[in-house]
Amino acid sequence: MTKYTFTEKKDTRSGFGAGMTELGRTNPDVVTLCADLVGSLKIDTFIKENPERFIQCGIAEANMIGVAAGLTIGGKIPFATTFANFGSGRVYDQIRQSVAYSDKNVKIAVSHAGLTLGEDGATHQILEDLAMMRAMPNMTVINPCDFNQTKAATIAAANWKGPIYLRFGRPVVPVFTAPDQVFEIGKAWMVSEGKDVTIVATGHLVWEAIQAAEILEAQGISAEILNIHTIKPLDEKAILKSVRKTKCVVSCEEHQANGGLGDAVAQTLAQNFLAPQEYVAVNNSFGESGTPAQLMEKYGLSAKNIVEKALKAIQRKQ
Repeated sequence: MTKYTFTEKKDTRSGFGAGMTELGRTNPDVVTLCADLVGSLKIDTFIKENPERFIQCGIAEANMIGVAAGLTIGGKIPFATTFANFGSGRVYDQIRQSVAYSDKNVKIAVSHAGLTLGEDGATHQILEDLAMMRAMPNMTVINPCDFNQTKAATIAAANWKGPIYLRFGRPVVPVFTAPDQVFEIGKAWMVSEGKDVTIVATGHLVWEAIQAAEILEAQGISAEILNIHTIKPLDEKAILKSVRKTKCVVSCEEHQANGGLGDAVAQTLAQNFLAPQEYVAVNNSFGESGTPAQLMEKYGLSAKNIVEKALKAIQRKQ
């Protein structure tokens, strides 16, 4: 398998901040809105350099979405920023009515997604947002894996016409993708080629998948890893090409098993190529307070769990 190493760990939300800083310097149409979480979204530099292109909406997320939709009418490219729980569940109606229905060019950029928000607990750990946004007509859904990919995804989002839900997180994670990468929305990234099992992963679970593949390799099993950073539109061609080769698949996501990446893959397989599939995801449960590492372990999202599911998927195809 392809080997990956890292020399530093950074939070993906800082990758978003770095992307916004670059957009502030290169794209005069980009504006940023925030719901009283500037520090958490890492947009301080953008604001300092472009104060006239920042709107502090306060703790009024529904209003922020409406303002963002209005800004697009004048040709602006608004990034509406907050925590994932507040930028999806709290404002779903406003996104549906004011953004998606009229296909407004709004970028909903949300941090602190999934269990790895950690100690803030279940009320803030949104685990249903990918399903909600994936079901929304006209919505593009992006969930990058590390600092560099989040920065590249942010820049790509500004150049994409139409609504985008861009999801990233709070904890520091290994930085292992290229700093000069070109991010292609809707195009899966082949992390490592293999022949025995396909592992499709998104967000923080991509690094866990890499670690799992190394464990499997030591057991004589060759795993193919796809980084599905774009949940919608899904790169069905890449997934089908891989699964037709390996004949089984494991989907990995920091999200509920229902409605997210796993179900998107299952739908693709059901319509095109039947093969055993195992899920690494949260099983119909809310989260709780704890460190990111503790929660990943307890809710079955670690490399160890991916290995277990890969072995089960391989056994099912025999």
